[in-house]
Amino acid sequence: MLQGHQSWVFSNRPHIISTGTVVGPFEANGPLALDFDLLHEDMWLEQDSFEKAERRILEQACQKSLSKAGLRKEDIQFFLSGDLVNQITPSSFAARTLSAPYIGLFGACSTSMEALALGSLIIDSGFGHTVLCAAVSHNATVEKQFRYPTEYGGQKPPTAQWTVTGAGAALLSSQGTGIHTTSATIGRIIDMGISDPFNMGSAMAPAAVDTITAHFRDLGVSFQDYDLVITGDLGRVGHTIARDLLIKHGFSVPDDRFSDCGILIFSENQPAFSGGSGCGCSAVVTYGHIINRMKKGELNRVLVVATGALLSPLSYQQKDTIPCIAHAVSLEINHQE
Repeated sequence: MLQGHQSWVFSNRPHIISTGTVVGPFEANGPLALDFDLLHEDMWLEQDSFEKAERRILEQACQKSLSKAGLRKEDIQFFLSGDLVNQITPSSFAARTLSAPYIGLFGACSTSMEALALGSLIIDSGFGHTVLCAAVSHNATVEKQFRYPTEYGGQKPPTAQWTVTGAGAALLSSQGTGIHTTSATIGRIIDMGISDPFNMGSAMAPAAVDTITAHFRDLGVSFQDYDLVITGDLGRVGHTIARDLLIKHGFSVPDDRFSDCGILIFSENQPAFSGGSGCGCSAVVTYGHIINRMKKGELNRVLVVATGALLSPLSYQQKDTIPCIAHAVSLEINHQE
């Protein structure tokens, strides 16, 4: 199962039998709106706090994934999820609603693929047959947590990114047809000394490159073996840096095979600064847009590389640098099944 230094190959090819995606109003006005299951016009979702609203969109994404598969919450053997709020309470409270065996995860914005990699490992090893993997973020909760409350109206530089209000869930099974998870590469902590919380793309780009390089090395593959290699939420600034670093490492990077979820989710005329970010960014783009493209036959093999900045308000206040990580999962569809 272990191949090379940090990659897993899933010989039993866990199946993604369904997905659920829920987004907020800003994302609902973006170019990928038709790929999402549920679009909200209000960031409050009729709740009395943004944190409760975040919990609600996660519950809705999980329920949507279950209903598509014709399953009930009692059928979930393990629930893996994470977010960016203190002590990942949106995920933990959603787990309370689902009442399923729960593993809470924190990989910052890399959590979506961290959950999918670990869920695939559980399925592939035979320690579970139905695993729900999810991640969520909410613009207002993250701004309050890491920067300033949105009511403050703080100004941001062009390198900043817009945290996605969205939740994505994928239901993994040992039985099924269509889209499989075939391998995963677990990232290392990469810290290049950047300490600016308004420049996440620059901080995370080296971690994305490190994981992509490790994946290619461990599995003996390249960009030519994938229809698309897509990073999680580097945005325009980080994506450009990652591309330059990959070329510096000797890789040929085809423009049509290398993209970023944070760039795709918003249009250029939306005021999202450098692009999208947040745990929900890679989750909704992957489980909505990418999965739909694979089902249509536009993509057959995709490598999703979710990136995360593992800082905290405390580490920032103590003027520490930002340790970053990226986790990669390869998806493949067999149209003959």
